[in-house]
Amino acid sequence: MILGIDTSLGTAVAVIEPDGVVAATADSPNPLGHAEAIGDLLAQVLDPAVAITHVAVGMGPGPFTGLRVGIAAARAFALGRGIPVLPVPSHDAAALGLLLADTVAGADDTAPFAVVTDARRREFAYSVFEGTDDDGLPIRTTGPALAPRDELDDRLAALGAARRDVSAVPAAMVALAASRALAAGRTLATSEPLYLRSPDVTLPGAPKKVTA
Repeated sequence: MILGIDTSLGTAVAVIEPDGVVAATADSPNPLGHAEAIGDLLAQVLDPAVAITHVAVGMGPGPFTGLRVGIAAARAFALGRGIPVLPVPSHDAAALGLLLADTVAGADDTAPFAVVTDARRREFAYSVFEGTDDDGLPIRTTGPALAPRDELDDRLAALGAARRDVSAVPAAMVALAASRALAAGRTLATSEPLYLRSPDVTLPGAPKKVTA
């Protein structure tokens, strides 16, 4: 059983069974308030009778503060249970969800497309994917990268990728991507978060000297 957590956009948590069936899911679309929401959401999906074996966490791209909340929650839960943390790029999880939906709908799931998320400050984050590999995981060919709002469409056109805007990253897809990677003996990401940009708050410099 894998617990999935993602706070790269809103706040989302889910538990999936070994075969990928979603056992429970809960989310908050609010792009803020991650710390206030995540505890209640975890309480909704966790069953004391169910033994969680791994925690999958979305590593971004996402804003500094929000992303840290989800990663900290995943690491704290895993530490308390003595189980591994499986890092997953959030765009890869979103891409997996889109590809599965395309398959169900009978649409072409091999054409290049870009997962696009709002990075605020008149910028978007994007990653380009093209189909899935033998392990059932999306093949990322470009990104994640940032682009100014007015340049994004031209960049994607140059890459031959259809734009697909995503407003939420399903935690179930984070967990499913981690499950497939685990079965294949693969690691999808490092333990380093994919922050959109450096935090606005910086350490203060040396104090100024007071002169007469």
